[in-house]
Amino acid sequence: MNNMIKQSDDASVGYDPYDDMAHDIPVLVQYWQAVLRHKLAIAIILAIAAATGIVATLLMTPYYTSTSRIEINRQQDKVTNVEGVAASDSAGQNLEFYQTQYSLLESRSLAERVVRTANLASKDSFFQAFDADPNNSGFLSTTTNAKSAAERNQRIKIATDLVQNHIIISPIRGSSLVDVSFESPSRSLSAEIANTWVEQFIASNLDRRFNSTVEAANFLEEQLATLRRRLEDSERNLSAYADNKEIITLSSQRTLDGKTVGRKTLASANLETLSTALVQATADRIAAASEAVMDSGDRDAQTTSALNNIRLERAKAEAEYSKLLVQFEPEYPAAKALESQIAALDASIAAEEQRLRNSTSARYLAALESERRLRNQVNELKNQFSGERRDSIQHNIFQREVDTNRQLYDGLLQRYKEIGVAGVGTNNISIVDRAQPAEEPSSPKLLINLALVMLVGIGISAAYVFVLEQIDQTVKEPSDLKSKLGIAPLGSIPDFEKEDILSNLNDKKSVAWEAYLSIRTSLAFLTDHGVPRSFLLTSTRPNEGKSTSAVSLAAVLASTRKRILLIDGDMRNPSLHQMLGTKNNAGLSNYLSGSDDLEQLIHKDGVYGFDAMSAGPIPPNAAELLSSTRMRELVEKLSEIYDTVIIDAPPVLGLADIPLLADSVEGVIYTIEAGGVKLRGIQSAIQRVRSSHAHIFGGIITKVQREHSGYGYGYSYQYSYGDKAATQS
Repeated sequence: MNNMIKQSDDASVGYDPYDDMAHDIPVLVQYWQAVLRHKLAIAIILAIAAATGIVATLLMTPYYTSTSRIEINRQQDKVTNVEGVAASDSAGQNLEFYQTQYSLLESRSLAERVVRTANLASKDSFFQAFDADPNNSGFLSTTTNAKSAAERNQRIKIATDLVQNHIIISPIRGSSLVDVSFESPSRSLSAEIANTWVEQFIASNLDRRFNSTVEAANFLEEQLATLRRRLEDSERNLSAYADNKEIITLSSQRTLDGKTVGRKTLASANLETLSTALVQATADRIAAASEAVMDSGDRDAQTTSALNNIRLERAKAEAEYSKLLVQFEPEYPAAKALESQIAALDASIAAEEQRLRNSTSARYLAALESERRLRNQVNELKNQFSGERRDSIQHNIFQREVDTNRQLYDGLLQRYKEIGVAGVGTNNISIVDRAQPAEEPSSPKLLINLALVMLVGIGISAAYVFVLEQIDQTVKEPSDLKSKLGIAPLGSIPDFEKEDILSNLNDKKSVAWEAYLSIRTSLAFLTDHGVPRSFLLTSTRPNEGKSTSAVSLAAVLASTRKRILLIDGDMRNPSLHQMLGTKNNAGLSNYLSGSDDLEQLIHKDGVYGFDAMSAGPIPPNAAELLSSTRMRELVEKLSEIYDTVIIDAPPVLGLADIPLLADSVEGVIYTIEAGGVKLRGIQSAIQRVRSSHAHIFGGIITKVQREHSGYGYGYSYQYSYGDKAATQS
């Protein structure tokens, strides 16, 4: 029979209802279980933290905070339309600008400026308000006079540290407003320093602008002096070169940027004048030559009115002479007189024409001579101008140097004047609200301090739970059986504390009955024939609920109208007879000693419905009795009579009984107290059981705290149902 009941692990275990559950417990549920396991320690830590926060708050010195609000504009208002020294910011530099201003508001230099302005270093009341020693001597000074420069510097340093450590700069999001707050034990001191801080910030901003303007002006003055000397030297070089080359400039033209682009010299002006005169002389000579070749009559008619008058008189005389010849002879006196008059007029005409011809020739000769003379002068000036053009190359070099130096000098001079005017500007920082003495202290705040210490307490509690969970080597829930011990979880029994589990078994709606009924369901899946025909219950050490579980399982199995036999296999420390209220006169030890009368050894239990065999008289050496074959024969014989034989075996550690008993049953159910024996001891015990080639069906966790169970619906529902039923009953 032993070979028949020894099956492989896979075949004998069957369906494990807790296998998936052991791996599907959410992490948060595991954390919550850990918190519940240590709830008392957590409550103590949080209570201590709360008490510490309350006491610390009551002992802390009250601080008062006063706030002054200022506005910082990116662009300052300008009195003049002239750019100053500081570059204007673009829209993309807003963040950089305001971050710079916030850093300046928190700077140590500003704090030291406030200390010096308010004369805080010489006020012992200021140091006493912060409980600070201005002399680093271990006690507060009672004098107000500075002893030495070193001591005064030390006091200024300490005062600056105090002021800087208690100033709070709070930019208002989405605006150019900034709140400057100061906290101290004195209402008036907080308001005074907050107002002094913003005033000195505005003053320091103006000082920086003024200093930058002065530095720029000094720099420009030095540069102007250098450029002035350079301009004078270049002008001297230009003048000396012009004198040496006899380049006389009459006029010049400049562009808008100050460059000389047009220059008129004496040689060019003379050449231009003579060229104009030469052109005119040439024209006169051509005109005189034209007159010389023209017809004399046409020329006389065109050139002199006197000749025309003479010719008119001759025409009149000729007309009268012709008229007289019609009536008279040529010898007629009147006719003779007219003829003489005509002859005289002809002589006058001839003389006038001769005079005109002489005048045209003289004019032509004069024009020709003038043209020749002017042409010679123009040629001479051309040669002179050509030399001047060659010399003008170097002259232009000197001229460009003069122009460049003049442009630089004029530009710096203009900028120097602009800086002087641009210094007249309004500040870009203004005070919106001045600080007022606070009515109520800003710190300490009890609720905030409590929240902080509670957070610290929660952190300490979390660390405490984490450390204990890491060093805790006990089994706390059924999932630990699979993950830590490698055995199947068959179920868990809640901790009934002082309640009697056996008395609760009479109520089939009780929590105890429901718990063991769940284990009985798990037993039905252990083998291919349902509940094992024989098995024993053992534990690592005594008082882990092994015997109680054996009685309870026997009662639950007997309720299904099965014939169940419970044997007390712990012959060293028997307890079954006490639990059932019977005597231990005869039992297992009698049979192992040779008695074969089973009817005398087995008695029926009328309360729970199963038969029981007590341990019997305690033998001198239980291991010797168990080492015989009679224990195996007993189990085989009883298995033919009963549906299931259950053995309440002794604990494993320190005893040799379990390996002997396990060889006679189909399998072993291991009972483990939640939070009891360390894992190392349980593992050692289980290994000892396995070394005897016994098959371990699984384990039962006993004394599990109800709130620690991770199997929410099953037990929570059953426990609540059972409690409700008990209440109703």
